[in-house]
Amino acid sequence: MEIVTKIAPICLALIMLGLGLGLKGEDFIRVLKTPKDFFIGFFSQLVILPIVALCVALILNLSAPLAVGLMIIAAAPGGVTSNVLTKFADGDVALSISLTAVVSLISIISVPFVVISSAEFFGAVVPEDVSLIGIALKMALVVTVPVICGMIIRAYAENFISSKINIINKLTSLLFIIVFVAIWIEEKDNILNYLVQAGLAVLILNIVMMMLGYFIAKKFASGIAQQKCIALECGLQNGTLAVFVATLMFDDLAYMVPTAAYALTMYITGFIFIYILRKSNQNL
Repeated sequence: MEIVTKIAPICLALIMLGLGLGLKGEDFIRVLKTPKDFFIGFFSQLVILPIVALCVALILNLSAPLAVGLMIIAAAPGGVTSNVLTKFADGDVALSISLTAVVSLISIISVPFVVISSAEFFGAVVPEDVSLIGIALKMALVVTVPVICGMIIRAYAENFISSKINIINKLTSLLFIIVFVAIWIEEKDNILNYLVQAGLAVLILNIVMMMLGYFIAKKFASGIAQQKCIALECGLQNGTLAVFVATLMFDDLAYMVPTAAYALTMYITGFIFIYILRKSNQNL
C-alpha cells in the first residue's frame, strides 16, 4: 500500500481545496435559512447511513476488516461528485454544497469516532498509536485547512475562481480516480477477490441509502429538488477521504476494499438513479 499511502493524503488535500474554492460564506449561512431540509440530509448522512452500514455488515456476517471498511465509507461525508450529480439531476445544488461543506468539516470528529467504535465492536485490531484526537488532528490538516484555504482564495479572486469552477470540479474528479487506479495497480493480484467479498455489501448499502434518502426526503423535505439532493447525498460519499482514513489507521488492504468497491458502485447506481427519474418522468 506504499503508493496509495503516499498519494491519498495529497489527493485528498487537493480535493478539499477544490471543495473550498467552490464555497462561499453564504453556503453556511444558508443552513440557518432553510434548517429543515439541511437537518434531514444531515441526519440521514451522519446517523442513518452508519446504522444501515452496521446492519448490512452484521446481516452479511462480514469479516472484521471488511465490516470496518464498510463503516469507514459510511462515515465519510459526501464529496464534490454529489454536488455535480445533484446539478445533473436538477436537484437543489445549494443544499448539496451546504451539506457537503458542513458534514466534511464535522467529519474530522465524526469519522474517527465511528471508525474506532466500529473497530472495537467488530474486534478489529486498532494500532496502539491510533487515537480519536490524533486521527482528528491529522484529518484536520488534509480536510479542514484546505477547505478554509480554498474559501480564502475564492474571497480574494471571486471572478477568476467562479469562471474556472467547472474545470476545478473536473480536476477533483480526476484526483479521485487517480487514488483508485493506484489501488488497483498496487494490489491487482488480490483486489478482485476482495471486491467479490465486499461487492454485495456496498451495493446493498448504496441502494438502500438512496431509497431511504428518497422516502425520508419525500416525507419531510420541502420540495422535489431537495428530495433529489438528499437521495444523492446519501448515496455518494467521499471515497478519497475514506481511503485516507483506512490507510492512516490500518495496514491491511482489506479495510480499503469496500471503499474501492463503493466508488465503482456509486457512480453506476447514481447515474441509473438519475436516468430512471428522467426516463419515467417521475419526481422525487
